[in-house]
Amino acid sequence: MCNKHHHEHGHCHDNDGSCGCGCHHHHEENEAPMWRALLPMAVAALLLIVGIVANPLPAWPWAVFVLAYLPVGLPILKEAGEEIAKGDIFNEFTLMVLATIGAFAIGEYPEAVAVLLFYSVGEYFQDRAVGRARRDIQSLVNLRPDTATVIDHDGQRTNVKPEAVEVGSVIEVVAGERVPLDGTLLTERGDFDTAALTGEAEPRSIDAGDEVAAGMIAIGRVVRVRVLRPYAKSALQRIMTMVEDAASRKSHAEMFIRRFARVYTPVVIALAALIALVPPLLAGGTGWAVWLYRALVFLVISCPCALVVSVPLAYFRGIGVASRMGILFKGGNYLDAVARLSHVVFDKTGTLTTGQFVVNQVTCAEGETVGADNLLRMVAAVERKSTHPVARAIVAAADSKGDTLANAASTLVADMVEEEPGLGLRGMVAGHELLVGKAALLEAHGIDTGKTETTTGDTMVYCGMDGHYAGMIALGDQPRPEAAKGIERLHALGIKRTCVLSGDRNAAVERLAQTLGVDEWHADLLPEGKVEQMQRIKQQCADTGKVAFVGDGINDAPVLAMSDVGFAMGGAGSDAAVETADVVIQSDNPSRVADAIMIGRRTRSLVRYNIALALGIKVAVMLAGALGYASLWAAVLADTGVALLCVANTYAIRSGSR
Repeated sequence: MCNKHHHEHGHCHDNDGSCGCGCHHHHEENEAPMWRALLPMAVAALLLIVGIVANPLPAWPWAVFVLAYLPVGLPILKEAGEEIAKGDIFNEFTLMVLATIGAFAIGEYPEAVAVLLFYSVGEYFQDRAVGRARRDIQSLVNLRPDTATVIDHDGQRTNVKPEAVEVGSVIEVVAGERVPLDGTLLTERGDFDTAALTGEAEPRSIDAGDEVAAGMIAIGRVVRVRVLRPYAKSALQRIMTMVEDAASRKSHAEMFIRRFARVYTPVVIALAALIALVPPLLAGGTGWAVWLYRALVFLVISCPCALVVSVPLAYFRGIGVASRMGILFKGGNYLDAVARLSHVVFDKTGTLTTGQFVVNQVTCAEGETVGADNLLRMVAAVERKSTHPVARAIVAAADSKGDTLANAASTLVADMVEEEPGLGLRGMVAGHELLVGKAALLEAHGIDTGKTETTTGDTMVYCGMDGHYAGMIALGDQPRPEAAKGIERLHALGIKRTCVLSGDRNAAVERLAQTLGVDEWHADLLPEGKVEQMQRIKQQCADTGKVAFVGDGINDAPVLAMSDVGFAMGGAGSDAAVETADVVIQSDNPSRVADAIMIGRRTRSLVRYNIALALGIKVAVMLAGALGYASLWAAVLADTGVALLCVANTYAIRSGSR
């Protein structure tokens, strides 16, 4: 039993449009209305019941069954004729036609109708199931707004298609609408629902000047956005392109089923012919009707399309479920690969950490009376003149100390601020000369820092005041809130080893690894050093499983490319990392790696289960039919039932029930 609609999406067709079982189907742009699909089956079922109840009729006992046959049989006869005319004899429709004509020939009229009726019913439900899975993916298209409201220099609003909006234009998005294009937020602050892109339920607050991605929904207020890139390069379009491309990348199981079906179909037709011919010939020309009936049973149950439909559908389903969680697989082959992971390697900054500095500690020099809070606000006054991430972190820390300190900090103004390249800043604050930066800056001005160091790997900012050492500020990059849970979940899933590769200082990497529970870490690595470490790890686990790398930066692209499965953190990741990766995590949540592995394993488990279920039942009924223990009724019910069971099983990927 094979579906007529699912092939258009690239999930089980070759270049010639074949599903591998010999069937070449006409593709329909839209699913038929439900009543139109059900009406022929209802008419056939009603006439079949009439024929069974009224049988045998005084004359022409087959007439009512012929009438029952026509509504469901004519479409299949037409398909079979078209395919035979093209030279394709071994197709699904030929199997059905041979079986039903043979049943009529030996007087098994109800069975002849039942074969096509149940076939049509099963195909109807498969169409609906495949259509549902297809809509899981096509629902992404609904994220794309039809229009964008462009604000011109005079404040006039014009509604245009997103594709027509130029980079640099200002667009307005009202509360409840989706952002049509990537851009920079012009409004002071805005809250956005990002669930469609990232799978995260909690709304995200974005400040003016930060980037807003197409597909986000504005919450609570009208916002304005300056367009950063054309629609074709927007985050939303990138997601849709990735998911569409995923359909054409076959898993190993799909490739196997396709090759298997091409050989399987002509073989079973040949075996059916042998069943019909050899035993009667060996018996001296007797028992033709019995063995022909058994051959027909063999033909009906032999159709391989339960496999050809359910296996690609399972991968399609897995890709769809993952995409709704903000995990974009670039093909079914990567669902297979993540299911076999044994090692997961992470980049540090921006992947396991936020990539943003925060002040961990302010320490005054021994005997210094200025106080930690006052030292912080004085240093912040100098750092306000800088855009360096460390400077912004110090200013943010000073401003977050409460109203009193924030107000005091705002009254402190640094004068005569000068930068000493590579070392730090010098300026005047409240009549005091401050030096702020590396220890080398203070030492260059004859100030001894006492070689004060940290064992935590924090970045240190030293302060000299009026020619003497005043204290230091320790800053560090913070772990992402979900990072520890993500590592814990990987270990719970049986991942044998987790590792961090970083260019940061050893003390900082070691502290992070121990905090998160990572098994192994390597620090002070240049990009080529990361590649060398990845090569070593792959060699170590060559026989035990596959290796994944999770990164976000442009310098991670080489390691992403050489890993068995590359994960890019798409929320803040570079374009190079996203393009190179095999799986893109739209949020910056490291625990989504564990979700991806779970989806991959469930998909693989269901594919194996479906293959075993389909082949097991089919082989059993084929043998029973050949030996005379199964009727055409049993064959058609078994064929329809196993196909629908396999299709229904794919929905366990959503719930994780298997």
